[in-house]
Amino acid sequence: MIILAFLMPAAPVLAQSTERFVPVYTGAAFRPKPRPWTRDRAARVRAAVDQAMAGLGQSPRPAGRSLEVVSAPQSNGVVARAVTRNAAAGRVCGDNGIVGTWIKRIKGKLNGCGIAKPVKVTAVDGVTLSTPATMDCQTAKTLKSWVKSGLRKSVGRRGGGPAQLKVAASYSCRSRNNQAGAKISEHGRGHAIDISAVILRDGSTISVLEHWGKGKRGQILAAMHKRACGPFGTVLGPNSDRFHRDHFHFDTARYRKGSYCR
Repeated sequence: MIILAFLMPAAPVLAQSTERFVPVYTGAAFRPKPRPWTRDRAARVRAAVDQAMAGLGQSPRPAGRSLEVVSAPQSNGVVARAVTRNAAAGRVCGDNGIVGTWIKRIKGKLNGCGIAKPVKVTAVDGVTLSTPATMDCQTAKTLKSWVKSGLRKSVGRRGGGPAQLKVAASYSCRSRNNQAGAKISEHGRGHAIDISAVILRDGSTISVLEHWGKGKRGQILAAMHKRACGPFGTVLGPNSDRFHRDHFHFDTARYRKGSYCR
């Protein structure tokens, strides 16, 4: 018996569990209340979005989504929110300040229309476009240059600076001013963009139709128009004709006598 007891394996020793069990409460009726929007919170959100926008252009990896910043007035202040797009977007035209996507060659339905290497631009120099604008790279780079040295200087610190450009038109295979028998518009070549307003960071708007020639906002529009003349080959506004009473027309066409600005 003594020998058998010696040969039998010892009973396993169970280690004391150190795992803690935390009770889970189901059916809780309380939830954290949403924080109200304030100017400080809107500014923080805008700063985070700006940083993300900059990262789209600098990241060596293809981005899966792009960011569009929308500023809108609310009853309790200004709201700045980020909206994600599912389309792949990133740096285009070899410029970190131009965000968009490359698209297939556009063949125009009319003789003279089309873009060999088009891009669909969503933001330039940290300022978003209200709708993606199709153009060639020369026009995209010129637009970015104007935003950086023309738009920002014209707006200054008013409303926190520019946040978005309201795009009235970009590529469109048509004649000038849609007039029968007229030459092909620069829009039909991917050389033009029409801008109807600028939305500032605080949600306020500077509109060509509503503010041209009126007060401080009118002065800002006049400065924007003047600073576009030179970078762009053609700059048209409300003083040019009835077709441009509600927007600026910018294009990169070049003439022997220099830029044409009205």
